[in-house]
Amino acid sequence: MKVRAGFVHSMGLMLIGGLVISGCAAVAEQNDSAKNAAKDAATTRAAFAMMQASFKARGQASVDRLNQDETQQLCSQYQDNPPKEIREKIEALNQKLTLFPADGVLLGDWKEGEKIAQSGVGKQFTDNPENAAGGNCYACHQLTKAEVSYGNIGPSLYNFGKVRAYAPEIAKYAYGKIYNAEAYSACSNMPRFGHSNILTPQQIKHVVALLMDPESPVNK
Repeated sequence: MKVRAGFVHSMGLMLIGGLVISGCAAVAEQNDSAKNAAKDAATTRAAFAMMQASFKARGQASVDRLNQDETQQLCSQYQDNPPKEIREKIEALNQKLTLFPADGVLLGDWKEGEKIAQSGVGKQFTDNPENAAGGNCYACHQLTKAEVSYGNIGPSLYNFGKVRAYAPEIAKYAYGKIYNAEAYSACSNMPRFGHSNILTPQQIKHVVALLMDPESPVNK
């Protein structure tokens, strides 16, 4: 079959034209993406500058709380929903930052743990930094049947140890999760109680006992 030269020439021009248009569209998309990224960065800088101007140090609530570490920066950048590779990076970073007791003891006194779970004091400018901070656990979790008022941001922890057969590895997980939740769930809503020096290692042991001791009301 004969194909006319003009037809081939026309098809060639159409192909080239399509490639040019496609290339232009790709360049335009890249430019739009760069503009959006620059706009987002400018908005972030403006918001941070506004916070720095608005917040003043009051007692123990110092302005340096506005300074984000790498984990916080990444979570802010991805609006607490990072892609898989970033999520794994955050968790690996925080696993290295999670410190377990040198004596290997993970459980303290569950009665002290209940007091810590009930207490929401600490770290506010009105709180005395000489006093121990609380965990305020009931603000996010159900722990016991006796407590009728609790938050549901986090899962129920009722029967936490009982349904897990009080396994030693679960006690270690509980300690690590309380110490640094980012090591287990990137961009978690849960504070990094140990890493951020909200609770002491001994306080964390008491809270772990609240979760894991068979005599604790959590497991009744």
